Amino acid sequence: MTRTIGVVLKSGSREAVDALTVVRPHLGGARVLIERDVSSASGALPDWVEPVDRLHFEADSELVLALGGDGTIIHAASILQNRVVPIVGVNLGRIGFLAEVTVDEAATVLPQALAGELPHSDRLRLDARIVREGRVALRVRILNDAVVAQLALARVAVYRITRERDFVTLVRGDGVILATPTGSTAYSMAAGGSIFEPSLDAIGLTPICPHGLSQRPLVLPTDRALSVHLESDNPVFATFDGQVGHDFKRGDTLVVERSPIPTRLLNVPGRSHFETLRRKLRWGET
Repeated sequence: MTRTIGVVLKSGSREAVDALTVVRPHLGGARVLIERDVSSASGALPDWVEPVDRLHFEADSELVLALGGDGTIIHAASILQNRVVPIVGVNLGRIGFLAEVTVDEAATVLPQALAGELPHSDRLRLDARIVREGRVALRVRILNDAVVAQLALARVAVYRITRERDFVTLVRGDGVILATPTGSTAYSMAAGGSIFEPSLDAIGLTPICPHGLSQRPLVLPTDRALSVHLESDNPVFATFDGQVGHDFKRGDTLVVERSPIPTRLLNVPGRSHFETLRRKLRWGET
């Protein structure tokens, strides 16, 4: 039985704090932790919630409860850099593609999560880094996607894509998305990329507004590092999971490769990925 639960709340959401109070009777008397740096952003918290630093949150949590939407789960995953800790998401947002548990279902699902009785899926993550003049300028671990794209001016940029020493393609357009299977239903899908089944071990390369009729999305295995090199002078920007950003200029390289630490998401029994696609994204409707 789980003894310590880490809680991640949707930032600035009173609804998330209220939902935490609602689900407390179903937490089995476990110790409840919250990340100290962000706890104040959600307003007054119950006195039975213990603020701790990020390192202790990761080290002590045996289960993570994310109250919010998909962004809340992505933030929870970003805290769990070096441990595989199960995450259960309670949806308080509009779509909640990853956070599939409703508040009404929490009374049934949370005791199962605490007892280790829920099925799970281990989601591929990517280790990404920006290399500038031979040095690593930024290093992050991501669950959804890495994006390099235009800042403001509508000018075509040029991106050279390689897999280690192999040249893949040259993309002329607004940008490039490198997506995990989890991220395939986010920005990549909106840009015309393929939807991946979550268990796939693959990276989706999706051009953003490519200036060429032959440029199409590409699905690649994760056995080799994938790199994006900027070969034009246009100012662009790199973003990671929509949470971390860094400037990206001519001569810089974005490198992504398979992370050894996945994100473990707990699932509602009997609810399939394809059902979620149909229900949340209205996939296949005519």
